Amino acid sequence: QVQLVESGGGLVQAGGSLRLSCAASGIISSINAMGWHRQAPGKQRELVASITTGGTTTYADSVKGRFTISRDNAKNTVYLQMNSLKPEDTAVYYCNANRPIYYNPRVFWGQGTQVTVSS
Repeated sequence: QVQLVESGGGLVQAGGSLRLSCAASGIISSINAMGWHRQAPGKQRELVASITTGGTTTYADSVKGRFTISRDNAKNTVYLQMNSLKPEDTAVYYCNANRPIYYNPRVFWGQGTQVTVSS
């Protein structure tokens, strides 16, 4: 199994920055991608950004140019640097780790960390 522990959320003014961290432990050799999703009140959970073990990144259109996902393989940690934050970025942010299709379960989630952006 894989365990994920997130940190770095908080309250920030619009235009500010935050960095989220997600530390993975357990059977991490089976992970082929990690990412961040977010869920705002009354909305569905949505993908924010992801990164594969090879370093390929994907971003939601709403965060391109403002957020950067990165990973430190030595620390088994994924980061989400969030700049130029907007009130609409307010949500609970969840880290996830994905494994190949032949694993069960395939996806693991962290407990979530609240990000609140004030206007």
